[in-house]
Amino acid sequence: MESNPQIKMWTPATIVMVVLMILGGAVAGYRMLFGLGAATNMNDGYPWAFWLGLDVLGGVAMAAGGFIIACAVYIFNWKKYHVIVRPAILTAFLGYLMAVAAIFLDIGHPFRLPNPMLMWQWHSVMWVVAMHVIFYTATLALEFSPMVLEKLGWHKTLKAVNKIMVGAVIFGVMLSTLHQASLGAVFLIAPSKMSPLWWSTVMPYHFMISAVAMGLSMVSFEAMLSKKFLHHEVDKEVFYGLARGCLIVLSFYLILKLYQWFVNAGIGAAFDGTIEANMFLLEMLVGVILPIAILSIKKNRTNLNTIFKVNIIVIAGVMLNRMNVCLFSMEQFNTWKGFSYTPSWMEFAVSLGIICLGVLLFKMSAKYLPLFSH
Repeated sequence: MESNPQIKMWTPATIVMVVLMILGGAVAGYRMLFGLGAATNMNDGYPWAFWLGLDVLGGVAMAAGGFIIACAVYIFNWKKYHVIVRPAILTAFLGYLMAVAAIFLDIGHPFRLPNPMLMWQWHSVMWVVAMHVIFYTATLALEFSPMVLEKLGWHKTLKAVNKIMVGAVIFGVMLSTLHQASLGAVFLIAPSKMSPLWWSTVMPYHFMISAVAMGLSMVSFEAMLSKKFLHHEVDKEVFYGLARGCLIVLSFYLILKLYQWFVNAGIGAAFDGTIEANMFLLEMLVGVILPIAILSIKKNRTNLNTIFKVNIIVIAGVMLNRMNVCLFSMEQFNTWKGFSYTPSWMEFAVSLGIICLGVLLFKMSAKYLPLFSH
């Protein structure tokens, strides 16, 4: 199969992304040579900080659309979404690869990244998270492989992979569901540090449900951009269905957030003027209440321009939640302990470089692989 002639690789946007990738690669090399302390402003009070909050917690949540659409197509046989299943799987695969890259740069000894496979720590939630990343990334690689096999013309191997695809998708759905929740479980060890506006024993469920909302919005957002810039024709009903699904998930998420707020933290906790309270209110208004209010109006769920804007709002809202959990929820405790944190420009540079790499790889896949042909 030849490359897609409709897609031009070297556009001004692509050149800008390559420049940002080079800058991010240079900073990553500097970090590898001189350590985290030289490249970041992270400290013992903010060990996850901006890097992992954006690239890992946010990136993994963005990838949730992969298992949702794969489940809809391969397990429930919802044929309407077949046109977006490959881009959704690719988005998820790239999201996990970006998360792995961020983890690699964050670990004090990067080349010990494979150690969880060799040193099993049954009682460590971090080990559980690491194994989920390893297994699900491998599963996504298998789900992505038919595009490569079609391109190479390896039809016998493709036939064998297609025979086990449903089993791989079921395995991937279980892994991704557990992984989204286990990322929230990581923070259960910090009840004295985190604000009760976020910390609770049901935080894993908050992470999982918000990731589903973000995944649906990310798939819709990516499909709209692909339709406009990569000439991928997608029926409007697909976007309408994703919008309805997002509304349902966000409504359930709102109930959980309100329960967390009223029962665990107390109503007054969100109005005491602290940075935690202000960031919580911003997260609720932007990431939960506003998109629900917009999508609750039926005509908005059938307006592509409105859906596109809501997708951006939901993605930004869930990303804000992840940054709140790993940064702002611990602000009072860390201030009391004498810690402060402001991301360095190098942290932004690496994150931008990783994001640009993911976008460029998606564009290359659209041009050189049968990403849309099915």
